[in-house]
Amino acid sequence: MISRIGIGYDIHRLVDGRKLFLGGVEIPYVKGLLGHSDADVLLHAVGDAILGALGESDIGEHFPDSDPQYQDISSVELLKKIHLLAKAKGYVVGNIDMVVIAEEPVLSPFKKLIREKISAVLEIDAGRVSIKAKTNEGMGETGRKEAIASYAVVMIEKTDN
Repeated sequence: MISRIGIGYDIHRLVDGRKLFLGGVEIPYVKGLLGHSDADVLLHAVGDAILGALGESDIGEHFPDSDPQYQDISSVELLKKIHLLAKAKGYVVGNIDMVVIAEEPVLSPFKKLIREKISAVLEIDAGRVSIKAKTNEGMGETGRKEAIASYAVVMIEKTDN
């Protein structure tokens, strides 16, 4: 079986007046992430990782912020499109390992729901999806609660189809 690996990263600024979405799940919090779409840094990192494993350009080239059709779009919809691209090229996601870096909010109550959401979109078992939440110990933009960042590593596998 042919396997390929990709890495993704994203960071967005926290602002008042926006809902917070991470991994396709709305997280109750006083601020949300600023972006052209819903600014879900976790799904953006996963999407970039899959695109990287496919040898494709990044999420910004596939879904440019200059295109009004992507204004406020759910990042779940973007990940679905990336999943369809992977399937069209004959690949499935083998597994995903993700890290979210945020001082707040506490994400442990939402990790199972995020795993289930991502696994459903990518049509894989939730056991193939790992998420870790870390703080930045008060350092940098994330440490000052100005932003949330995420990393994702994805392995994709060539199907026999």
